[in-house]
Amino acid sequence: MSEYIVSARKYRPMTFDSVVGQGAIATTLKNAITAHKLAHAYLFCGPRGVGKTTCARIFAKTINCLQPREDGEACNECESCQAFNEGRSLNIHELDAASNNSVDDIRNLIDQVRIPPQIGQYKVFIIDEVHMLSTAAFNAFLKTLEEPPAHAIFILATTEKHKILPTILSRCQIYDFQRMNVENTMKHLAYVAEKEGYTVEPAALNVIAQKADGGMRDALSIFDQVVSFTGGNITYQAVIENLNVLDYDYYFRLVDLMLQQKISDCLLLYNEILGKGFDGAPFISGFASHLRDVLVCHDPQTAALLEVSDDIRQRYVEQAQRCKAQWLYRAIRLCNDCDQAYRTSRNKRLQVELTLIECAQAVGDDDASAGRRPVRILKPIFSLLAAAAKEAAPAATTQQASTPATTSSTPSASTASSSPSTPSTATSSIPTGMPAGMPSATPTPPKRPTISLGALSPSIRRPSAENKPTPTTPKPAAETTPTAGHNDLPVRPEAFVMQWHAFIQTMPQTETALAQRMKIMEPAYAGEDNSQICISVENEEIQGMMQALVPRLHAFLQERLQNSHLAITFKVPEKTVITRASFNKRDQLKRMCNLNPVFITLGKTFQLELT
Repeated sequence: MSEYIVSARKYRPMTFDSVVGQGAIATTLKNAITAHKLAHAYLFCGPRGVGKTTCARIFAKTINCLQPREDGEACNECESCQAFNEGRSLNIHELDAASNNSVDDIRNLIDQVRIPPQIGQYKVFIIDEVHMLSTAAFNAFLKTLEEPPAHAIFILATTEKHKILPTILSRCQIYDFQRMNVENTMKHLAYVAEKEGYTVEPAALNVIAQKADGGMRDALSIFDQVVSFTGGNITYQAVIENLNVLDYDYYFRLVDLMLQQKISDCLLLYNEILGKGFDGAPFISGFASHLRDVLVCHDPQTAALLEVSDDIRQRYVEQAQRCKAQWLYRAIRLCNDCDQAYRTSRNKRLQVELTLIECAQAVGDDDASAGRRPVRILKPIFSLLAAAAKEAAPAATTQQASTPATTSSTPSASTASSSPSTPSTATSSIPTGMPAGMPSATPTPPKRPTISLGALSPSIRRPSAENKPTPTTPKPAAETTPTAGHNDLPVRPEAFVMQWHAFIQTMPQTETALAQRMKIMEPAYAGEDNSQICISVENEEIQGMMQALVPRLHAFLQERLQNSHLAITFKVPEKTVITRASFNKRDQLKRMCNLNPVFITLGKTFQLELT
């Protein structure tokens, strides 16, 4: 019985050109060898089964080749290459850090570094799964890794780069290996099948490549498993049966039934899938992926994103032409919600069946919200109030201008009642025969309310340049100056505090220190309408600074609070100095007697004397 070698070992690449899916890294290493620019430490990181250790071995063999080729490859004919191919080379040392991760293991490795190579120029040390080394082992390895002998080269391989100490990373050239795509995996599997004399179907290789999830070693292992099951005749049906993969034909049939809104047939098809031993969770997840692929095939440019064979891609494109994008959006969202709620659901089958029913019933729904969630638009609040104020301002001006003319031209109430030949406007609008006490058939429209800019609460943010009020032409003093006690509003303490902080927000950055002091100042109100306000400050220096701010402060607060008599003063509170006079004993007794005459009676009664 001949010795059997698995495909992952038998067809392991021996040259850089035979490495699958890592062309950029292979080219970089070949150029470094050709130019004789070799680093002392390399770090190969990436997922499992993508060629990290393979590239490390090829690199070690090539740099020790006695007759290298011009393209940077090893000759495979010299003594060094033959020793490597036969597994007896003493220039290559491999260490599994997963099982040799102690400080003693690293010290033994360091002892071997001191021994120069017997054949070739370099001794290469390949440390696999280097992230498994302990912290003490890493620290013991630092000095040797930074300054090794000229003949020593280290190649570290790991699947979890984030677990390696930064001090190790800084001493290595880092190469990131990529996952294998489906196309490259299928080509390599077809190459292996051709070498072994197997018959394969492209669809079967596609299933194996997708099952491998980017790892070539996993793909070759699955390939050997399928070969043992089929005896060398690898068909699509045999692969999905052996790997327990749900046939994509079920998903195509399910979508076709939903487009026809045959809900009962959809439930029967799902029951057939459950009868084959498949669970609802992978089914609903696979159905969502299928809908995503159909959505991608709506555009011929994005159809290339599917990593499937050409005949399957064409089938996706044909089904995408029969499906509306809105329905696909909603169906994908329903499947995603079902996938999230599947684990917590007690009746899992009912959860999936309800999702299938909703997807089938949503086919004829042309609502725009079926595919996309409603867009939420936040309407600007302050801009609307400002616009309303601008509309109200011209109306108020027109009303004020028309009031004198109307007053002068309208007769008085006594004149209107005494002259029956000239009816008033109100009486003329009442139809004949309607009692005078009844209201008019056409009601008078209510007056439009006006919005005062002073009543609006200030914004917390500093006003931008575009939100600042534009300067207006000053009106005559007779129109703008309110009459004392007539148009002035009383100052409410809470309104004053609000506008006080609003003024602080308008102060420039050069007055930040003063603005911070103003936030803690407490006003005292006086006067009938609280228009006389006194604020205490800490010292005379701050008092002077606030006095310089009074013109701006008065103009701002008088406009906001609508009180022209508002006056603010700042004062430094007087410090009460308590002086204690020094009294002798006789003065103290005299003072006590003056305060309380009982002491005099007490002294006479008991004949007391002051000593």
